[in-house]
Amino acid sequence: MPHAKIRPREGDIFQDSNGIIFDVKGLVHPPNKIIAFPRFIPDPAGDRKQKNVAYKKIYNISERFKFLEQHFPHYIVYDSVFDEKLCEVPIENVKKHYKPTNRLTELRHIGKLEFLEKDALELFKLLKNYSNIPWNKMGLSGSLLVKLHKLDSDIDPIVYGSTNCLKAYSALRSLLENADSPFRPYAREDLKVLFNFRSKDTFMNFEDFVKVESRKVLQGKFKNRDYFIRFVKDWDEMDEKYEEIQYENMGYAKIKAVVEEDSEAIFTPCKYKIKNLEILDGVRFPVEEIVSFRGRFCEQAKKGEAIIAQGKVEKLSNSKSNREYFRLLLGNKHSDHMILS
Repeated sequence: MPHAKIRPREGDIFQDSNGIIFDVKGLVHPPNKIIAFPRFIPDPAGDRKQKNVAYKKIYNISERFKFLEQHFPHYIVYDSVFDEKLCEVPIENVKKHYKPTNRLTELRHIGKLEFLEKDALELFKLLKNYSNIPWNKMGLSGSLLVKLHKLDSDIDPIVYGSTNCLKAYSALRSLLENADSPFRPYAREDLKVLFNFRSKDTFMNFEDFVKVESRKVLQGKFKNRDYFIRFVKDWDEMDEKYEEIQYENMGYAKIKAVVEEDSEAIFTPCKYKIKNLEILDGVRFPVEEIVSFRGRFCEQAKKGEAIIAQGKVEKLSNSKSNREYFRLLLGNKHSDHMILS
C-alpha cells in the first residue's frame, strides 16, 4: 500500500504489521504517524476470527495502554504538541487501512450478506431515504468494518460533513419517534446494560446516567440491535493542522457551568461552549469549553442547561490566531464525567 495515500480520520481502522487492529482517534495527526489505540489483538483464546486468526477485543483506555506497555512500548510516545502520552503508530507500520465508506460500498454491491450485514445495510437505506444523504458521505465502522463481528455485535455507522450530519440527526429523531420504525430509543433496562459497560471506565451514578442517555438520538436499538452513529466533520471543514495549536496540561478540575452553545455536541470530537463558570475543585483557570474525543460524551447537555463536569484542564495556544484559552477535556480518566446539575 502506498503510505502517502493514507489519510486517517476518526472512525477509520487499520491493521499494523504485527496483526494488531487499531481505532483511529481524531482528525489531527503528527506527520507520518497515526494517533490510534488497539481494538482487536491476536489471541489464540479470542472469540472472533479473521482469516483463521483468532482475535480478542479490548475495551477501556487503561486496558489498551497496559497491552501496549507489555508488548509494544515503542508505540507509546510523549507528544509535546498535545502534552500527552499517546499511542502513535508510524504510517510505515500500517499493513491495511480499513475505510468505513469502502465497507458500505461493499455491502451495497455484494450479493450474499450475513445476518448482521443485512441489518446494517437496511439501517443505511432507511437513513438515506429519510435524510437524502449521498452514499459516499456515509460509512460503516466497528467490528463490521474489519469483519470481526459476532452475532450480538453493534452497528456503528458514520456520517461525514456537517450538513449531512444535521440531516441525519433530524431523520434519526423522526425514525425514533415513529412507532412503525425499526429504530427505538433505549428503554431503562437497556440503559442499565449500557451503564454496567460504561461505568468500567467512566464514573457516574445510574440516575444521572439515565437523565442524559435516555434522550440521546445517536444511540439506541435497530431491530433490537445496539447502534451508535458517529458524526464526523468532512475534510474541507477541518482547518487545524498538527502543531498549529499547542496544548498544555494545566491539571485536573471539577467545574459547574451553563452550556452556552451546543451546536458541536453531536460531532466526534464533541464540544460545548460554556458560561457562568464556577470552579468546584482542582486547578483554577477560566475554562471556556468542554471537549471530548469519546462518543459517549456526545449529546450530553443542551444549550441553557446547567452541568457539572470533571476532567483535565488544557491551555490552547493557537499560532494562527495568536489566541490562548482554556478548555476541559473529558475521557482520559475513569473519574472524568459530565452530568446535569
